[in-house]
Amino acid sequence: MSEFLKSEEAAYVAETANKLKTCLNQVLFGQEELVDLVCTGLFARGHLLLEGLPGLGKTELIKGLSKALGLDFKRIQFTPDLLPGDISGNPLIQERDGEKEFVFQAGPIFGNLILADEINRASPKTQSAMLEAMQEKSVTVAGQSHELPDPFFVLATQNPIELEGTYALPEAQLDRFLFKLDVHHAPADVLERIVLSRELGESPKVEQVLSRDELQKMISLVKKVHIPQQVAQMIAQLVNSTQAGQSELSEHIKFGAGPRAAIALAAACKARALIQGRVHTGFEDVRDLALPVLRHRIILDYRARIAGQTSDSIVKGLLAELKIIDKPVPATVKEES
Repeated sequence: MSEFLKSEEAAYVAETANKLKTCLNQVLFGQEELVDLVCTGLFARGHLLLEGLPGLGKTELIKGLSKALGLDFKRIQFTPDLLPGDISGNPLIQERDGEKEFVFQAGPIFGNLILADEINRASPKTQSAMLEAMQEKSVTVAGQSHELPDPFFVLATQNPIELEGTYALPEAQLDRFLFKLDVHHAPADVLERIVLSRELGESPKVEQVLSRDELQKMISLVKKVHIPQQVAQMIAQLVNSTQAGQSELSEHIKFGAGPRAAIALAAACKARALIQGRVHTGFEDVRDLALPVLRHRIILDYRARIAGQTSDSIVKGLLAELKIIDKPVPATVKEES
């Protein structure tokens, strides 16, 4: 078991994370909850999927994040004619000293923070090219494996599947995203603020908040955050309740969440606790992060869709049924001075 997290370490990360969130809130007005979840996913070393209509600021948020962190930023614009080699790279023939040889030309996937813009506009074959990179953090081209830079994050945007020209992401790829985050329209007062402070085509100025090495160091502290047994039980019960036959609600679930979902939820809870300056997780972390972790990992049957149910409503119902959620939060674990 790893050593316990020191309270001063947690306080330092929380202070730095607050600076990062303040910076991003100046990029995307009125989306504080979304910004908080993006930062949580980042510290959990997770890939994120942002869904919303065009023009809501998804791309600007991700570009602002790369500037604030000083990461090598690459953007891949997914289109129907995009090929897998356009993502991973291709071997090229070069002539040197009268001899020809194959040289690997790296694709845009070789970066620290990858913006996969409108990922569901590409064909399923091209979408699958992202799977190896997201899972293994490497790509294989012409039989040769190439390691990707560290850290490596994929932040993908997608349009609602109802829009013309979109392809649903395969379940295996969806499962590789730590969070699926919904981006909503800004209210009138926020729109007024945007109108008064932004010009058409102008990107907000973003200053770097921390270095790549500092980010890596803080991310490494996440594994030291303690998960009490009661919280682990809550995660296990919640994920298990998504399986068919576990409850009345789960009868409408065609495919439930698996072990990777439980691991993802635990990692997200630890990251959230750390950026809030806590040395251990609590029930509130599970309750607040269950939706973004589980909504894309639950496949509903046709009866649920006919009844107007969504994965969000199912997860909320399953959370309400958990009796453990009403128990007091575990006492603070031992802290090192």
